[in-house]
Amino acid sequence: MIEVGTAERPARDVELGAARELPQRVGVLPLRDNVTFPDMLVPLNIGQPRSVELINEVLRGDRTIAMVASRHAQVETPSPDDLYDVGVVGVVARMIRVPDGTLRVLIQGGQRIRIVNWVRTEPYLVAEIEELPDVVDPTPELTALTRNVQQTFTEIIEQVPYLPEELQVMVANVEDPSGLAHLIAGALRIPSEEKQALLEEVDVAKRLRRLSEILAREREVVAIGSKIQSQVQSELDKGQREYFLRQQLKAIQDELGEGDEVQAEISELRAQLDAIDLPVIPRKQVDRELSRLERLQPAMAEYGVIRAYLEWIAALPWDKQTEDNLDLEHAREVLDEDHYDIEQVKNRILEFLAVRRLKPDARGSILCFVGPPGVGKTSLGRSMARALGRQFERISVGGVRDEAEIRGHRRTYIGAMPGVIIRALRDAGARNPLLMIDEIDKMGADFRGGVGGIESSMLEVLDPEQNHSFRDHYLDLPVDLSDVMFVTTANTLDTIPGPLRDRMEVIQLAGYTEEEKLQIAKRYLVPRQIERNGLSATRIAFSDPALRVIISDYTREAGVRQLEREIGTICRKVARQVAERSLKRKATITEPRVRELLGKRRFFSETRRRTARPGVATGLAWTPVGGEVLFIEATAMPGSGKLTITGQLGEVMQESAQAALSYVRAGAAELLPELPEDWFATHDIHIHVPAGATPKDGPSAGVAMVVALTSLLSARPVRSEVAMTGEITLTGQVLPIGGLKEKALAAQRGGIRSVIAPALNEQDADEIPEHLRKDLEFRFVATAEEALEIALQRRPARRRARGLRAA
Repeated sequence: MIEVGTAERPARDVELGAARELPQRVGVLPLRDNVTFPDMLVPLNIGQPRSVELINEVLRGDRTIAMVASRHAQVETPSPDDLYDVGVVGVVARMIRVPDGTLRVLIQGGQRIRIVNWVRTEPYLVAEIEELPDVVDPTPELTALTRNVQQTFTEIIEQVPYLPEELQVMVANVEDPSGLAHLIAGALRIPSEEKQALLEEVDVAKRLRRLSEILAREREVVAIGSKIQSQVQSELDKGQREYFLRQQLKAIQDELGEGDEVQAEISELRAQLDAIDLPVIPRKQVDRELSRLERLQPAMAEYGVIRAYLEWIAALPWDKQTEDNLDLEHAREVLDEDHYDIEQVKNRILEFLAVRRLKPDARGSILCFVGPPGVGKTSLGRSMARALGRQFERISVGGVRDEAEIRGHRRTYIGAMPGVIIRALRDAGARNPLLMIDEIDKMGADFRGGVGGIESSMLEVLDPEQNHSFRDHYLDLPVDLSDVMFVTTANTLDTIPGPLRDRMEVIQLAGYTEEEKLQIAKRYLVPRQIERNGLSATRIAFSDPALRVIISDYTREAGVRQLEREIGTICRKVARQVAERSLKRKATITEPRVRELLGKRRFFSETRRRTARPGVATGLAWTPVGGEVLFIEATAMPGSGKLTITGQLGEVMQESAQAALSYVRAGAAELLPELPEDWFATHDIHIHVPAGATPKDGPSAGVAMVVALTSLLSARPVRSEVAMTGEITLTGQVLPIGGLKEKALAAQRGGIRSVIAPALNEQDADEIPEHLRKDLEFRFVATAEEALEIALQRRPARRRARGLRAA
């Protein structure tokens, strides 16, 4: 044996293998993921400081040491509680010091022992021990078990490479059943727990019976492994045979001069497909279709179908993906660069990306941007893709009426092709793009009048529990969409099916204020239109008053699309002047210049004119394209107490009108003391909401209807600078409504200066930009009486009586 470093030889001969008298106390060497059996020669590497000290100490004494396995292999320095109670006592036969400070020792195992009591744990483990002898009952069963174990182990040795053939001779020559069990158990690669159980079993017959079960299991595992190996070798032989035959066929075709071009195309297609790391199922399908293609004549119709199918598979990014850039600072810079304000939306996107950074394999929710047209929903998705470093693809499902648009057509149809999802993956060129599904709220009903098929297809696409194996009808292969980041957009949530909406996290995008539109125009719209129309900053410039005029007098929208079109119109007219050389100096667009280029003013504030007479109140409504100003008109005429409601109102809005009239009639004694008691019985009332061609519904016009009716009956006009929203009850309570920010933006566009809203919506005012809260006065009310006190103008009692008689 070669000794390395500073080796130490035994000072005296060591009696190996013979039974020795056990000491009462002995040092304990913990073993990690290893179990030692009696009479085994054990080589060990010692690296733990306390174990090194233990070896040094026993070498100075009688070299006796106890070896006990640890219950937990991952524990670096096991305590007594981490060790088993049964082990083996042995003698250190050889020790070599290695330059790195570790020791290599050879220990001859002796008797099996049990730890009775732990004496100390420092500087190394010491315990009191007692011998644990075998219990042997020499019966025919013991002899049968011994022979069975010898035979089974011999069969395993013949099939397992890691067991040397010398073991067959050793096992055949062992006559002691206990020693045979120890020899075989030490040679097998089985879990440490099973080895420890065999060591602790004192009944030799039971130990052999348990060992026989383990050997039978190992023999079955070895047989299965051999079968698998045989199958793999058979597949390799088959593949080699096909390769040689194909090469021979190619040589024959070359000699005959047949199929050169066709074979070249097929070979090129095969090379493309072989270069792709396809999953198991697609690979089998590709091989099957390629074999069919090679047997077909190019003139056959099926040849073109199969070739197109394989080309689609080759075009998909099965093994291509981009690496995500999860730097939140970079994402923030991109979002700020592309979009002005909308801090709440940006923060939510950054939170979404932060979760992806901390848990890349998290199945995040699908984001759904909901808001009016032109507020930047699609551009937000594009910015997310740019911030992440992912490819961006947009697909529109607005008006889609056929499930095949999503899933594709089956190959049996002429002109069949995959659906929009697979086509988008092909165009993206990566298996993890950001796909924006636009206008998901406008998916149409199919030819049967329902949306079941389309909804089910979209559910499979968006549901993280299902989209890992999405099947397109054309491909008929499982395609993993779990790495795709889906973002959807919608103008309203009402038309999105419930199960689909439940799988998306909604982020609301309200319209822009006049100040926000001004900043967006200066930062994004004006530079973009100047560049698109071939101009430069040295040719044209827009002043802030000019942009404000365009915003207030030529557009009336929640977004900025019309604003950009008007700016583009001005740029085109200036570009024409530049091209005709009629413009001698830089064009500065001012307010008069805007009116000269865009013509007469298109939008006016009608509030003052419309509310000049009693019976007209200004309401606020929410629509899918943003907030709108709504006028509620009421008039009375002699009749029999009938209520007429016009303006294409929905059922909920009609009920609000009836509730408003009932409240006014019930409280007439307090609200309208001058009104005769039989007035309602002798007059008909007509409530009308103009723009009759537009359907309207919802409960939020209740307060405005109460104010309009009270204004009519009291002959007190409504203040022209006041608009209102809120649901009314029969007792005059004002209930909360939705879309307060959108309605506030509509009020600003309409020239309103004061907004009456439900008191329960006061917390929603925090969502309204600060500069808008400065321009608008919000008056939060809990009852209709408070709203009437704010909204109606005050008039002298004599004029009120005269107006009442006129009514």
